[in-house]
Amino acid sequence: ISIQGFKSYKDETTTDPLSPHHNVVVGRNGSGKSNFFAAVRFVLSDAYTNLGREERQALLHEGTGPSTMSAFVEVVFDNSDNRFPTGKEETVVRRTIGLKKDDYSLDRKSSTKGEISSLLESAGFSRSNPYYIVPQGRVTSLTHAKDSERLALLKEVAGTQVYESRRENSLKIIEDTERMRVKISDDLAMIEERLGELDSEKDELDKYRTLDRERRCMEYAIYSLEQEDVVEQLDEIDIRREQLVVAVNERQEATGELERQIASLEPEIRAAKQALEILSIDREQLANEAEELARTRAQIESSIQDLEQDRTLGRDSITELRRTADNLSRDIRKRENELARVTAKYEKAFVAETQLREQFEVSDQQRKSLLQKQGRSGHFGSKKERDTWLKAEIVRLNASAEQQTAQFEATEREHEELQNRLATISQSVTEAKARADAAVEQISEMQAREAQLKEEKDAKTSQRKELWRKEARMEAENSDLRDELKRAERVLSGTVDRATSEGLQALSEIQERLGLSGVYGPLFELFEVEETYRTCVEAIAGPSLFHVVVDTDATATKVLDELNRIKQGRLTFMPLNRLRAVSATYPEASDAIPMIERLKFDRRFLRAFQQVFGKTIICPSLEVGSNYARTMNLTAVTLEGDKIDRRGELMGGFVGRKGSRLDAAKTLIQTRARVQAADSQAKETLAALTALDQDITVLHSELQMLSARAVQTSNTR
Repeated sequence: ISIQGFKSYKDETTTDPLSPHHNVVVGRNGSGKSNFFAAVRFVLSDAYTNLGREERQALLHEGTGPSTMSAFVEVVFDNSDNRFPTGKEETVVRRTIGLKKDDYSLDRKSSTKGEISSLLESAGFSRSNPYYIVPQGRVTSLTHAKDSERLALLKEVAGTQVYESRRENSLKIIEDTERMRVKISDDLAMIEERLGELDSEKDELDKYRTLDRERRCMEYAIYSLEQEDVVEQLDEIDIRREQLVVAVNERQEATGELERQIASLEPEIRAAKQALEILSIDREQLANEAEELARTRAQIESSIQDLEQDRTLGRDSITELRRTADNLSRDIRKRENELARVTAKYEKAFVAETQLREQFEVSDQQRKSLLQKQGRSGHFGSKKERDTWLKAEIVRLNASAEQQTAQFEATEREHEELQNRLATISQSVTEAKARADAAVEQISEMQAREAQLKEEKDAKTSQRKELWRKEARMEAENSDLRDELKRAERVLSGTVDRATSEGLQALSEIQERLGLSGVYGPLFELFEVEETYRTCVEAIAGPSLFHVVVDTDATATKVLDELNRIKQGRLTFMPLNRLRAVSATYPEASDAIPMIERLKFDRRFLRAFQQVFGKTIICPSLEVGSNYARTMNLTAVTLEGDKIDRRGELMGGFVGRKGSRLDAAKTLIQTRARVQAADSQAKETLAALTALDQDITVLHSELQMLSARAVQTSNTR
């Protein structure tokens, strides 16, 4: 007896072997003795029939840890005496229950409750005498039962109750038979009456049969003639059909040739369309360049005129500055000459003044002496008049001296002012010459820098135009590649069901959005195979080609949850942590090649490929393969895709190359790689264009700053 998940038995518990005589179950309270006998009754008696969901759940083990979803009880009978009519040494009866199931199995095969009951009845486990199992408390209740109850129980155990029930059934059958006999007598009378009527109808039937025979003879003659005509017509139709078959074959060959020609011309057509689009883009770019060159030419002509005007203004300014410098030089020389003349006059006047002052003083002294000699008293009326006159004379002389001193100081100041003005004018002239020279040099440097910047700007503009053309060509190529990718995806989607196709299309987006690094992709993307073995590999893999390989079941759960959330298709996953290595023994012969050895793949995915191709060998014919499949427990396949498994089942037939899944997958992978490479190149071109735009903007800003500085320098010069 094996028990698992039933009541207190969480893990599988097996009692083996049991004695053919008596077995006693001993244990402490709560050790599971009652649950053990309940498990036996669960399989062999009717105590647990028609269970509801709550009743089934009550029988499941309830304890700590993960909940138990199902339970089973299995009883293995020794059938060496052929008590069970199964013809085997052992008879295995199992009953399995869950929240939503209640199943029986007989000898490891699914069975019904009725079949199990019939089998137990045949072995002596009768429903009408269910005392082959005496449950707990039944013996105690028997000791306390009344005599009438004991008598009824003894009759039931002895089987007399069965005979009484059968007697009652027999009496009911006799009564039913008597009623049927009366009814049959009535029916016989009615039948005899009906037979009289049928005799008259029989004569009419004989006449009818005679006439019907004649009718059928005539119809046969007519049908024979018509058949001959139809056979002739069929012969003619067969001839016409053969002619039509020949014509259809010829047309199919012509159609195939036309399809091949169309397929060969499609790349040329796409290339011509692409070239036409590129030429249109080049024409637009050249028109834009022509307009830009016209604007540039007008700007250059305007700049030339401005430069001519600036050069004329510069020459006039230099001439004016030179004229001003000459005037200042002449003025300086004139002032210097005037200063020299004034200085000479001043010195002569000063000498003359000194001589005159000396002469005046001598004359005045002589005058005073003469006046003294003449007598001052006669000249002045009184001493007061004399003092007054002397004071007035002293004041006059002091005023004259002060006037002379003021004139001298004014002359000195004018001399100093002239000297300062001369120095200032000389310094201004020197600074003006230096500024003019620096401005000319700065303008020359700015013109050289401007020419260099314009040259760099023109070069980068040319590079940008070339990149524009390249970008336009790449956009056209990318558009064609995307169309080709869509066609490849449609072709591959046509080889699988719609749900799987939608799931594969959403897989990459989900992987990128969730940032999952453990999604390795469908199986067909993870290996390569030679053209020779492609048909047989595809025949073995089948839908498994589209199973998605992931690192763990947790990753698969995340993707499945996201697929269910967005309601986008369905996928089957192969988590590497859940796959077990498949060990297979291959025959050491030249006519049996292990298929997995002909596949090129990353060894990380070995378990996934062992799961699909691990027990498959490639054989030259089905005869050789059937021998290996039967003796080595393998699946054999031929290069044409015909396969035979270990059970002897044959599968195969014609395989068309047009609907090959691997060809469609290979085309999709190659096209996807080309699209990715084109996208990467487009991104690089876009980055280069952005960098060139920034460089050109910087150069344009620098040119504008140089132009502004040149104008400012010309104005300040």
